Formats: sequence, structure tokens, C-alpha cells
Amino acid sequence: MTKGATYKVAPFLSNLHFPFLMDLLINSGIFLYPLAVCSFIAVFITVERLIALRSSRVIPQRLVDAFVNGDLDEVEANLGSVTGRIISFYRDRHPDPEALKAFARLEVSRMERGLFLLEVVIGAAPLLGLLGTVTGLTRVFGNFFADSGLVDPSAFIGGIALALNTTILGLAIAIPALAAHAYLLRRVELLAARISVGVECLTELARKRPQA
Repeated sequence: MTKGATYKVAPFLSNLHFPFLMDLLINSGIFLYPLAVCSFIAVFITVERLIALRSSRVIPQRLVDAFVNGDLDEVEANLGSVTGRIISFYRDRHPDPEALKAFARLEVSRMERGLFLLEVVIGAAPLLGLLGTVTGLTRVFGNFFADSGLVDPSAFIGGIALALNTTILGLAIAIPALAAHAYLLRRVELLAARISVGVECLTELARKRPQA
């Protein structure tokens, strides 16, 4: 593609997308507000969990190396990480293996905090879109003239726009939320597997510890 053709295509894309997005939002009617709430929740939970599930916040590399080498005596229990809190619990409470595993499961469950809201968005956004579709079609078929059998053009256009735009918005919110939920769930499972290795190391140390 030549340079001149590039300059011609860019304004075309600009004129295509922005009016389309504005029409999409304006013609969604009252359904725009719950869909916007769903979108905000999905973005907020995704960003917050991406930050919270970083390796440095869950199981830093130095702790991984310590577990692999079996050298935990010199490791500082940093309460800012999930594994650090487990090590701190082990050192402060001197729990038995079952209590240690229970505390580890509690910390892993906290890693899943907020993911159920993504599930709600995944289910609610398409249903709100479907409700908008039904409402729009009801508006269309509810405005036929009895004598002529024709429909009011403005009501027809508005109803069809509402039906299609709410469907588009609902799917546009649910599909990325579904992808984010799948990724975050897989991330939690991966980190939980790493934590379980460390917990097994601590469990072995707890079994070998002399009883008071």
C-alpha cells in the first residue's frame, strides 16, 4: 500500500468508528447504564486481579529457590506475599501439618477474590443484551397501524437500533470478560500448584519438628 493510500484510509477509519460507537451508545437506551456497570466491574476486577496475582505478590522467586534448595531458615517472611504469610504462620504458630494446609487453602481461596463477579458479568451482559433485543422488537411490533398494517418509521428504526445495539454491547462486554476469567482462573491454578510445593516442604519440616 502506498503512502498516499495510507493517508486516505486513516481518515476513513476515523470517520467509520467514532460515529458508529456514538450511535451504538446513544441508541442503547436505558440498557446502556447496567451494561456500563457490567463493563466497569469487568475492567476493575481484571486489572485488580492482574496486579494481585503477580509472582512478586504471591510466591517471589527467592522463595521458590528456597523451597527447591530446602533452605528456609534465612528466608524473611514477607507479609506482602501469599507465601510469605504462610511461612510467617508456620513460624509464629508452629502448626501441625493439617492446620498448615488449611491456612494455605485459605490463602489460595483469597487469590480467587472477585472472580465470581466476572462470572456474573459473563452471564448478565448477554442477558441484558437479549432483554434489549426483546424490548426493541416489542417496540417495533407494538407500533403497527391497524388500518394500513404499516409501522411508524421512527419507531421501527429506533426499535431495531435498540435490539441490535444492546446485543452488540452485551456480547462485546461478555466475550472479553470470559477470556479474562479463563486466564485469571488458570493463573490462580498455576500459582496454587507452586504454593502447594512449598506447603509440602513446610509440612515435612513440621513433621520432623520435635514436639514440645
